[in-house]
Amino acid sequence: MVKEIKRNEVEQKIANGEDLTVIDVREADELAEKKMPGVKHIPIGEIPNRLSEFKKEEPYYIICERGNRSGEVTEYLEERGYDATNITDGMVGWEDE
Repeated sequence: MVKEIKRNEVEQKIANGEDLTVIDVREADELAEKKMPGVKHIPIGEIPNRLSEFKKEEPYYIICERGNRSGEVTEYLEERGYDATNITDGMVGWEDE
């Protein structure tokens, strides 16, 4: 089972000054609609080819629209020895806040 966290918990960590690496795995057209500030964008289909950008000693928080794709990426990264946590509620409701 993958590690999970809610988006508001991630936002609180950032507000408290924690330096987090959040990876948005949505497609470019989704990113154009809404984006969390300071997030790195790597579309889900590019993750396998961009593993060299990840460090095994660094924790990553993975986000998508609703938490499904980010869950898949989190599992993929964990299976390869990376420290990844799925942001389960994703970007849903972001613009409402």
